[in-house]
Amino acid sequence: MAVLSWKHHTLIQSLLERGPLTEKEFHFIFTGITGQNPGTHQGKFNDYLLKINRELSYVQLDLRACRDPYDGRVYFGVVNNVSDDQSKLGTKYSVPQIAFFKAIVEAIAQDVTAEGTICNLDALNIKLENQVLNSSGLQSQDVPAAFKNFTVSHKEKTLDQLVKDKWLCYTEDDNIGLGIRSILDLRSWFHNAGVPSCQVCNEAGFKAKLCPNDGCAVRIHHYCLKKRFSQKGMLVCPSCDTQWQYQPPKAEPIEVKDEETEPVQSQPSSNPGPSQPSLRSKRKRQRLDNVETAGCSSQASGANRKRVTRSSAHPR
Repeated sequence: MAVLSWKHHTLIQSLLERGPLTEKEFHFIFTGITGQNPGTHQGKFNDYLLKINRELSYVQLDLRACRDPYDGRVYFGVVNNVSDDQSKLGTKYSVPQIAFFKAIVEAIAQDVTAEGTICNLDALNIKLENQVLNSSGLQSQDVPAAFKNFTVSHKEKTLDQLVKDKWLCYTEDDNIGLGIRSILDLRSWFHNAGVPSCQVCNEAGFKAKLCPNDGCAVRIHHYCLKKRFSQKGMLVCPSCDTQWQYQPPKAEPIEVKDEETEPVQSQPSSNPGPSQPSLRSKRKRQRLDNVETAGCSSQASGANRKRVTRSSAHPR
């Protein structure tokens, strides 16, 4: 059993305290602690991560790295490898909130268009009592009151909290995507749920580019496509030989700042003045005003977006 130094403990604490960090941020902390740059001392950096993971394995934790399919950046974070009733006791979310989060994850993961998002109105219109009935076989009169009384306002507040905690993210078009904590933590769930993998990196392709051939199931992440195109200039599908065309993704995640602490990730934004309401507040009011209507515009127009929500999946 290896003995970790204060430097190893500081790295672990930085991830536990701040949550997932970008590669640049984590490298900066590593350099400040060890005095060595991971770019020029990759072996030393990998040795630190290996020793940390050996120790964390004794308590069912894991230090992981992943690439965000929305912005292509690499993140590091510590995740729990155990998903049981005991580990769930440590969450600050209520049972209806967890069920609401699961329904959103399932809808995004099973979206056959691989857009990686769900419309806000679709999310706010999720009926938790239906989720319970479909998964447990209970009668309608047996559904707990907490699920029946989970209102649109509760869902709105839960969405904001999940985004703040990096389980979800808002995109520029005001849709909801998976946050970096979900991407780190739900890797095995994506595989067990049958989410198709990216043909290049083999990670879950819930946010990816589909093969232009409708009869082909190949998916490739946008950043994987960008890398391949920069190397080859053109790309054909590895399965059906159809030629691909690359277009940069339009929707990027929006950082939600914590008012009490400085955000770990910096992203340029304009702060509204004292008399000017924030863009997020405007979007909230608009969603609340429209939530009782018949879904979002994509549903009304009959577009080819199809979402399949499975009631029996268990993200965590």
